[in-house]
Amino acid sequence: MKRITVLLAEDHEIVREGLRMLLEAEGDIAVVGEAETGRRAVALARKLHPDVVVMDIAMPLLNGLEATRQILKAVPATRVVILSAHSDDAYVEQVIAMGAAGYLIKQTSAYVLSRAIREVQTGHTFFSPIIAKRLDRRDQESPTRAGQLKRQIARLSSREAEVLQRIAEGQANKQIAAGLGISIKTVEKHRDHLMRKLNIHDTAGLTRYAIGAGIIESSVQLTIV
Repeated sequence: MKRITVLLAEDHEIVREGLRMLLEAEGDIAVVGEAETGRRAVALARKLHPDVVVMDIAMPLLNGLEATRQILKAVPATRVVILSAHSDDAYVEQVIAMGAAGYLIKQTSAYVLSRAIREVQTGHTFFSPIIAKRLDRRDQESPTRAGQLKRQIARLSSREAEVLQRIAEGQANKQIAAGLGISIKTVEKHRDHLMRKLNIHDTAGLTRYAIGAGIIESSVQLTIV
């Protein structure tokens, strides 16, 4: 029997170890890779072509939202399940708009996680019950909401989203340039494009937008420069 291949994207090693042990206890699931940053997750997904990626949202260097978008663009057959401590509508709606096939809160049992992996691998979607109820209510009240979010997200390129995350995390232009392997001038251009596209004119505004859009967590210690 062919096992379902899974890539774990989680920045806490102890959590990754626990997830790997739980999943590998299932006879039909094989963990083929682990990533501690969003950028590493994208690189491994491109290399390994896993059936399913289990992705945390709060990932360093590249958040789980943008990593999901890049993975699904590079490896369309791969399915992404978000496993997060947060169930806020902002996060859930964003990952659905990105194309994720499932969203589970971290209090989920091992049984539910393995069930979610099996479901999404066969082409279905899977959400924690509390999230599924809210989605049903949202769809009844505003069926066009998902389409509006997709259009909003599409306004930012992948690189702009990466720059936005780093700005919101308090990195200066020089740090961003070094981290992304681009020039400071290019970072400045991306910053200008972000401000024009979002109609935001200062770093504090970009940071508030990033928090509201679920690009970074509100609990992150921010430095406004």
